[in-house]
Amino acid sequence: MPAAVQHEKPREDYELLARVAAGNQGALSELIARHGRGLRVFAARYLGNAGDAEDVVQEVFVTIWKQAARFDPARGRASTWLYRITANRCIDQRRRRALRTFIGLDDVRDEVASQEPGAEATTAARQELAIVRDGLSRLPERQRMAVLLRAVGDLDIAAIAEVMGGSAGSAEQLLVRGRRALRDHLRDHLAMAAEGLERKSS
Repeated sequence: MPAAVQHEKPREDYELLARVAAGNQGALSELIARHGRGLRVFAARYLGNAGDAEDVVQEVFVTIWKQAARFDPARGRASTWLYRITANRCIDQRRRRALRTFIGLDDVRDEVASQEPGAEATTAARQELAIVRDGLSRLPERQRMAVLLRAVGDLDIAAIAEVMGGSAGSAEQLLVRGRRALRDHLRDHLAMAAEGLERKSS
């Protein structure tokens, strides 16, 4: 009888990571094939959005490609490391989305887009984030702190008041004024950008 074909034993995850650290793209592809679906399911359930989960997992594997050399098999399993990176990216994604929701960025975008036909092109993520950063930088210091504690730190009113050394009522007023100022800032900038695009297209 012919000799049985000897199949190569599948490499362990830590071995694949070592190869990735050495620049082996095939090893990265093998990790994606092995863990990509599980990471996407995890991210989708955590975020409640399959599109966001896909973006997160792409970021995860870019991070793995760049940082595989940081993995230390003596400190834990490779799969645990992959899921920890994914969890951190999910938290970042939720914070970005929470900030957008809290300041009403999507509402402002929809409102301007409905008034200005060419406005959709002005709402690219990079431009939106630049406007948000600019608006935050213009807020009075205590309003900015309250907004960031709520939107990014996910603290409730009582916790914000404690951190800032004031009453719950004053913390709530800071949030109301800060949010209103950011919405006005975003609305003005998006409307101006839409008007500029409309002039160019006419």
